[in-house]
Amino acid sequence: MLGVDVGYSPTQASSAVCRLDWDQQEIRWTLQRFRARPEEQLHVLRSVAGPGRLEAAALDGPLRAGFDVIGRYRTAERMLTRRLPPRIGKPGQASAPVGQALNAAANSCARIILAHGDLAPARHAVPIDAKAVVEAFPSSFLGVMLEDPTAVPARRQDRSDVFFQHLVRTSGLQRLLNHLLPGRSLTQPLTAVTNHDERAALVCALTALGVAARQFVAVGDADGWIILPPAPFLQGWALADLQANAAAEAPGALHVSAGPGPV
Repeated sequence: MLGVDVGYSPTQASSAVCRLDWDQQEIRWTLQRFRARPEEQLHVLRSVAGPGRLEAAALDGPLRAGFDVIGRYRTAERMLTRRLPPRIGKPGQASAPVGQALNAAANSCARIILAHGDLAPARHAVPIDAKAVVEAFPSSFLGVMLEDPTAVPARRQDRSDVFFQHLVRTSGLQRLLNHLLPGRSLTQPLTAVTNHDERAALVCALTALGVAARQFVAVGDADGWIILPPAPFLQGWALADLQANAAAEAPGALHVSAGPGPV
C-alpha cells in the first residue's frame, strides 16, 4: 500500500509518503518526507513505491477522475462539513485557494504514481481511475473512529496528531490493522511515528488498505470520493451524522463497502 500526505510547499518538506508492507508474520512501513518540487516528488515517490506491486494508493488531497482542476465545493466535502465539525473538524474546500493548491499537488503526485508505480487495477466500488488510486482525509478518517470526540480536545492545527495519539493509546489503530491484516505483528510500534506529516501518510496507507480489502465507507460523487474506515470502525454518532447528511444530497453520496475481507 502507498499513502501520501500531500503538501504544496516547494521549500519545506511538508509532504510525506508511506509504503505499508506485510507478509504472513509481520507488518512494516517505510516513511519519507519531501517538498513539492516536481523532481523531488518524482524521486521520492518512485524510490519509496519501489518496483513491487502496490495494491492501492491513497492521497490526502482533492482528486477526481481525470485528475484535472476541480475548482468547486464538492459533495465529498459537504458530507464531512455538516454536523461533524463540532466534534472532529472538517476538510477544506477544493474551490478555496488552499484547496486548489492541494488539488494541483495531489494531481501531480497521482500522475507520478500511475506513471511509475506498479499499481493494481481498481476492484473497489466508486473508483476514480482504472487503477486503485483514491482520496484520503486523515483527520476525518481518525475522527469518525473516536467513541467520544469531546473527550479528545484538539485544535485545528493539531487535530490529526491528537486523534492519532489517542487511537494509538487506546489501540484503535491496532484493532483496525488486526481486522484488515490479522495474525501479524508490527515490526515497529505506532508510537514511533511522531512527525505530523509521517503520521498522516501512514493513515493514508491504512486508507489504501481498506480499499484493497474492499472494506470502507466513502462519501462523494462524480467529483471525487473521500475514503473512511470500514463501517464496523465508524462510531454510531458518525454514521448517524453521515446518513443525515446524505439525505440532503443526491442519492448515493454515502457508500458502504463490505467486500471480501482481510487482505
